[in-house]
Amino acid sequence: MLSDSDFLEFKKHQFDLLIDARSPNEFHHSHLPNALNFYALNNLEHQEVGILYRKNQALAKSKGAQYICANMAKHIPKLTKHFHIGSKIGIYCAHGGLRSKSIAVILSELGYRVVRLKGGFKAYRAFLNESFVQPLYFDLFSLCGNTGSGKTELLRLLPNAIDLEKMANHLGSSFGDILGDQPTQKAFEARLFEQISKIKQYAFIESESRKIGNIILPLKLYESMCNAYKIHCFCSLENRIMRIEHFYKARINEAKFQECIRRISPYISMNFRLDLLQAYKKEQWQKLIAMLLEYYDKVYKKPSRVDFKLDTNDITKAKNELLAFVKEKMKLKI
Repeated sequence: MLSDSDFLEFKKHQFDLLIDARSPNEFHHSHLPNALNFYALNNLEHQEVGILYRKNQALAKSKGAQYICANMAKHIPKLTKHFHIGSKIGIYCAHGGLRSKSIAVILSELGYRVVRLKGGFKAYRAFLNESFVQPLYFDLFSLCGNTGSGKTELLRLLPNAIDLEKMANHLGSSFGDILGDQPTQKAFEARLFEQISKIKQYAFIESESRKIGNIILPLKLYESMCNAYKIHCFCSLENRIMRIEHFYKARINEAKFQECIRRISPYISMNFRLDLLQAYKKEQWQKLIAMLLEYYDKVYKKPSRVDFKLDTNDITKAKNELLAFVKEKMKLKI
């Protein structure tokens, strides 16, 4: 069985398998959440057929069909091994064209129930972009506070959390890129869209600038963050130092540390820079972190309005207090 549906209907299906039929490069750049890449054409084949298509469409289709048949001969044993005949399979390509159709026809003939996305990945991106220009339909509670006050730790204990730093793979500061490569903008937006789609009434989010490393937040989301309920998190300096040491110590080497210090060098004195580097070499972590916190506390912009002050020395207690505050707020709103 083979059918086509637009994205609104497509996303309602409970697929046993979601296939991205595009090339591995296209898939790597961005794809629908939970999709697996069973490509119609690999990277070189996709490039070759694309060039040929501009010269001779009939020949390009013939060449593409040959490649697709050869690739499906490799894919089918894997598909039938892990997904029994009769499974429901969703499939898309770039524009909802020949690549997804070719694979869909073969799988439907084998007995799979196949649903193809009309317009392909392009239609998905159009739907996603349209959703990002709409105002949020739920309330936001934004965690604010100085570096090390436990905002991220608290966020990951809360329900309905939108963890932007995790999705962007960046910590949002000059030391933020210690986790490795960031996703592409489109890949980030796919993760964000998936997360936001699950929210019903309210969500927690950590206060961020609009740019997280190389990732730019959708404007409507950023505006909602600025207008959100502000939860000011605070704790002792000792706990702030302990949290930062626990997280960063094993994740940052000397070369990365020096690179991060160079980023803030225009804003600090030469003596302060040398003191930071010396403290790192001597592994004086608590002294080093205290010095950096002194710098970051000066540049931290406190929110003009605070709706709730939250002591985060004890994260579990803080979580319970915050949930009680939110419950009361939402009750009053109803």
